[in-house]
Amino acid sequence: MKLGIDLFSLRFNDWDPFQHLEYARRIGVDVVHFSELNPARPLDTGYLAELKQTADHLGLQIEVGMRSICPTSTSFDPSAGSAAEQLARMIEIAAQVGSPAVRCFLGSNADRRTALPLAGHIAATVETCRAVRHLALDHGVKIAIENHAGDMQGRELAALIEQAGPDYVGACIDAGNPLWVAESPFTTLEHLAPYVVMSHVRDTAVSPHPSGAMAQWVAMGDGSVDIAAWSHRYRELCPNTNFTLEIITTLPPKVLNYLDPDFWSVYPDTPAHEFARFLALVHTGRPYTEPVLTANWGDLTPELRAALALEQQRQLEKSVRYCREELGI
Repeated sequence: MKLGIDLFSLRFNDWDPFQHLEYARRIGVDVVHFSELNPARPLDTGYLAELKQTADHLGLQIEVGMRSICPTSTSFDPSAGSAAEQLARMIEIAAQVGSPAVRCFLGSNADRRTALPLAGHIAATVETCRAVRHLALDHGVKIAIENHAGDMQGRELAALIEQAGPDYVGACIDAGNPLWVAESPFTTLEHLAPYVVMSHVRDTAVSPHPSGAMAQWVAMGDGSVDIAAWSHRYRELCPNTNFTLEIITTLPPKVLNYLDPDFWSVYPDTPAHEFARFLALVHTGRPYTEPVLTANWGDLTPELRAALALEQQRQLEKSVRYCREELGI
């Protein structure tokens, strides 16, 4: 299984794609995942050919992605064209650079609290996928929908994929996002494993909090969810995929206030046995207490942004070493 990095892990390092490729080769990974290419940006055939040629020369595989493909989502940006137009463009880009899939997502946890129920957002996402089905099949490129920022639990994303059609739609499984929806990453993996074509892997420290639980994303090996066991199981269930790291350590901990009845208003169908599995992680977990630089990403001074850029490199390189030395990837 190839080890990769999602460039969102380095979001405050203001490098161009070629500098990212050079960095990836320098730290010893095999895959570079451009998870948020802008389909509206003028990426001509010559530029893409140069990008692929550089990656091939460095011995790297490219994966590509974009943001929301759900036109009803609070995360969707219509300025770049319709959802189907944006996705079609990214499928063509994926084919040109040799990416087996296009990573994308529905939205975020905010879409569970809109006037339109989540089921409506799911239906709109399925419609976008169906609009480009023939293009995806013709190019041999799958649509890889991520469980993203609290938008869907594992069983909900699995149902979306089945509804759209697993012959051309799959999953980009994120190991850190399940904690935001009170779900164990092991539960998410079991629901999504048959459909996984891409991954975003990171560790999480989860622990009890007066309002329920607290979750903080950390470097690989620094968490309390047994990421080693999860990684072993991932390799068993999804052997034909890449192990792509998305390390996000510069955000502060997130409180999951599941003791507040309002929390459950947007999770009415969560099975008790799945929540119990999450609770087991909470009550055997511990907070992360080692020094790490975190900040509110929405209000950064140039000095803080530069410091975060270095912190991202440090935590990503630490995670790569863990995957090589401890997990044997």
